[in-house]
Amino acid sequence: MNNTFDEKILDEAQQWIEQNKKVILATVIQTWGSSPRPVGSLMIVNDSGDFSGSVSGGCVEGEVVRQCLDLLNDKNDFKKIDFKVSNESAWNVGLACGGEIAIFLEKLKK
Repeated sequence: MNNTFDEKILDEAQQWIEQNKKVILATVIQTWGSSPRPVGSLMIVNDSGDFSGSVSGGCVEGEVVRQCLDLLNDKNDFKKIDFKVSNESAWNVGLACGGEIAIFLEKLKK
């Protein structure tokens, strides 16, 4: 476990699961250049759109929440998303700091 902040996020995910909510865990798996959150940073998103934790900041997190909600309605259990400063989408979601991040999304199950 990285720290108590991560433990609280995972405890909250467990509570959501016990409340029969569908939950996605988002984890920063790689960074390049300037990045607001380090590798291993966590965020959880439930099927109501509630979220806890942080994988980046600002508009990037809004896009991560959207991608998590899409994954909940998908047959796949996981996916990787990348935000690169060279991508048009990076500028659209506010990743103009020159950094790049990769985030792994996975469905959590009982």
